[in-house]
Amino acid sequence: MPRFFNPEIKQYPAITGADADHISKSLRMRKGESLTVCDTKGTDYLCEIIDFKPGKVFLKILSSAPTVSEPGIQVTLYQCLPKADRFEYVIQKSVELGIHRIVPVLSERCVSRPDKGAAEKKLLRWQRIADEAAGQSGRGILPQVTKLISFEQCVSELKAYDLPLLFYESGGEPLRGLVTPGFGTAAIVIGPEGGFSEREVELAVQNGAKTATLGKRILRTDTAPVAALTALLLLTGNLE
Repeated sequence: MPRFFNPEIKQYPAITGADADHISKSLRMRKGESLTVCDTKGTDYLCEIIDFKPGKVFLKILSSAPTVSEPGIQVTLYQCLPKADRFEYVIQKSVELGIHRIVPVLSERCVSRPDKGAAEKKLLRWQRIADEAAGQSGRGILPQVTKLISFEQCVSELKAYDLPLLFYESGGEPLRGLVTPGFGTAAIVIGPEGGFSEREVELAVQNGAKTATLGKRILRTDTAPVAALTALLLLTGNLE
């Protein structure tokens, strides 16, 4: 069944703009047909199309239910900015898997170092990729991609999480030994192509991070977050 997002669905049962055009022109839906609208806060609404106007599709709510696709743990990804379009891949796959928030980070060894204007322009595209992935994968929220922050800002936020994890290519504890029942929030910190400096790892540990490993192999910067998130969700029972 087609699925769309509308944070105002309770007050205004309608879909507007590009989504409305997609329903009428691409999907060629008609009055009386049904679709699902998510309020981006974890509730799905089964709706019936009752009318069309240019750029707007009017709906009638038939029923509502909590979205079943959201993980029981909220995970934030702090991804040190990789080269080229690899970050776009990370956004797409992380959202599909169930990430709650994605934060691009500028660390010492990042090759990609966009200026403020370029970073703001990229942010619009990054959020659009996240929104599209959320719709495709049946998410109950629209995970936010935030503005680019420094590594120092990143580690200053880690104490707010039940389980802050920095995945270190030079070694760390097995993830299975770090994950225990009851965690509500977690942070995953992933380095760039050149990895973390020793200073950065020490700074993260001082701010509460636990260094973790993904095994004997060194993964690419765009593979590591997908592997880490998958493993964390599996260990917390969120891939069952």
